[in-house]
Amino acid sequence: MAGGEVQLVDLVKRFGDFTAVDGINLKVDSGEFFSLLGPSGCGKTTTLRMIAGFERPTNGQVVLDGTDVATVPPHKRNVNTVFQNYALFPHLNVEKNVAFGLRYQDTSKAEGARMVGRSLELVRLRGYEKRRPNQLSGGQQQRVALARALILNPALLLLDEPLGALDAKLRKALQIELKAIQEEVGITFIYVTHDQEEALTMSDRLAVMSNGRIEQIGPPREVYEEPSTAYVADFLGVSNLMDAIAYGPTEGGCKVRFGEFEFVAGQGEPDAHGEVRLSIRPERVDLEASDTTGSNRIPGMVERIVYVGSTMQVIVNLAPGEKLQVLVPNEGEAIPFEQGTAVSVHLPREALRVLPQGEVSEEGFSAAARALL
Repeated sequence: MAGGEVQLVDLVKRFGDFTAVDGINLKVDSGEFFSLLGPSGCGKTTTLRMIAGFERPTNGQVVLDGTDVATVPPHKRNVNTVFQNYALFPHLNVEKNVAFGLRYQDTSKAEGARMVGRSLELVRLRGYEKRRPNQLSGGQQQRVALARALILNPALLLLDEPLGALDAKLRKALQIELKAIQEEVGITFIYVTHDQEEALTMSDRLAVMSNGRIEQIGPPREVYEEPSTAYVADFLGVSNLMDAIAYGPTEGGCKVRFGEFEFVAGQGEPDAHGEVRLSIRPERVDLEASDTTGSNRIPGMVERIVYVGSTMQVIVNLAPGEKLQVLVPNEGEAIPFEQGTAVSVHLPREALRVLPQGEVSEEGFSAAARALL
C-alpha cells in the first residue's frame, strides 16, 4: 500500500539526566523493511516507542508521510505494533483475537469475516480460528499477533523483538516467513532486534545503534562488508580487530604495521596515519603452510580447533602475541592443521580494513573474548 514513509529529525529522548536517544536523523522509505540493531540499552526500543507514540520526544520530529506526529497520541497514528510477548487475549480464540481491532472500525460482519480469513491465510493459520492462545505453539501465537496487526492495514508496522521468545530453529524459519509476508503486503516494517542474523536476513536496510546514536546505516551486505567504525565491525557478526600503525597511502591501499610486520590494507581509510584498528572477518583469513611466503602474511600457531558444524573455528596465536579467529568451511574432510601446528596466516589485502581507533561493543567484545578462551 502507499504511504508508510518515516523520517526522524534530530530526535532526542531524555529520562531525567539520562539521554536514551541522542539526536537521531533517519529516513525509512515506504514499503521498506528497516531494522534498528544494537545491544540492550542502545536506544532502539525507545526510538520505536516514540514512532509508535508510546513515548513523547524531548526534542525533534517524528514525521509520518509528511506530517509531524510527535505529539499525536498512538491511537490516532496509522501505525500498529507487534510486541515480544504478543499480548494476545487468553479468553478469546484466534478468530476473535485477530478481529479485535475491527470493533472500532465501521466494518460489516461479512466484511470482517473476510478480512480475518485473509489475515489468517497470510500467516498460514487457516483452520486455527477456534483455538485459544494456550492451544498454540509460540510460533503460532506470534503469527496471530502479526495477523491482528495487519488486519487494520496500517501504513507502518513496528516490531519489537517479536521472535525473541522463540527457539533458535523456529526463529530462523520465521525470519524468512516474516520477510515474505512484508513483501506481499507492501507495508513499511521497522524491526527492533539485538540479533545480528535477524537483521542481516530480513532487512532491506539497517541501522546499527550505540549509546542513543546511529553508528552506520546501509544495506546488510554493505554494513557487514564495509563497517565504518570498529564498533560496527565488532558488533555485526564476528570481526578480528587488531591495533596497528598506519603510514598513509601506498599502491593498493594503506600501508600499516602490526607488530614487526607490514601489510597493505585495501579497504577502509587509505589516507590514515597513526594509531588505527585493522579489521578482517574470520571467513576471509587464509591459513597456509608455515613456509609459505608472500605479502600480507604473518607467522602463527594453531591454539585450538572447534567443530561448529558447517565450519571449523580455528584460533591462532599470531607472532606479535594477539589471537586471531579463522573460519574454515567444513567440506567433509579434516583440515590439515592441528593444535600446535605452525602456520602462515594470510590477511588478503582486499579483505583487510583500516578503521579509526574507537570503542567496541561490550556485547561484541564479550562474544569475541569467549570465542578465544
